[in-house]
Amino acid sequence: MSQPADVAVSDLDLKIWRGDANAGELVSYRVPVREGMVVLDAVLWVQANLAADLAVRWNCKAAKCGSCSAEIDGYPRLMCKTPIAEYGGSVTVRPMKAFPLIKDLVTDVSWNYEVNKQIPPFTADEKDMTTSEPWRMQQKDVDRVLEFRKCIECFLCQDVCHVLRNHDLKQQYYGPRFMVRIASLEMHPKDVLDRRPLLKGAAGVGYCNITKCCQEVCPEHIHITDNAIIPLKERMDDAYFDPIRAIARRLKGNK
Repeated sequence: MSQPADVAVSDLDLKIWRGDANAGELVSYRVPVREGMVVLDAVLWVQANLAADLAVRWNCKAAKCGSCSAEIDGYPRLMCKTPIAEYGGSVTVRPMKAFPLIKDLVTDVSWNYEVNKQIPPFTADEKDMTTSEPWRMQQKDVDRVLEFRKCIECFLCQDVCHVLRNHDLKQQYYGPRFMVRIASLEMHPKDVLDRRPLLKGAAGVGYCNITKCCQEVCPEHIHITDNAIIPLKERMDDAYFDPIRAIARRLKGNK
């Protein structure tokens, strides 16, 4: 897996994880650096010139498809949005740690799409669906929902979340990306479905301890913790852990 001996020494020592779920190692490649180069450029140069079998997932190269997520010098980032100039003469690229490795820099993120299927979709009142009147919303409600719609599903927030990354509690917690998805529905003024039971149960919003690491790595600068997770926690707490409501439930004979 070593590079060809006739490759000229150049400006960048690019170390890329090569291997699969069974075994692997960091392989060092010398890459010529040009002005404006990003990490994805360097990885694709290696694929084109030194290692044709290098597996890497990418699409738009414009930081909008969310495909080229990786861990660059240990920090989850989009390769297409990470300038080589931010680093010295050496950069290390590894696959996302929170998901099963397929090969090299490609991980299996299919679990995320299975989770998305479990979230009830947008549900409007039947009267709103049958009337010919246009829907009217306050601009502040529009702005709040639009922030969540900026998500490009790069899953960097999922990768950095310690509940998923370090403890692998994917059966207990949906992760920050899907807290954003639920928030986009729960906070929509025309949605009438109550997803608080889901938040308390399968979605597991209580597992988040608000470290804000997901918010720090978001390439779209969505305030995941402040504007999505914390308000969802408050909604769930109001329904299930408010002491006055708890007393009322006991008086009614409800659990």
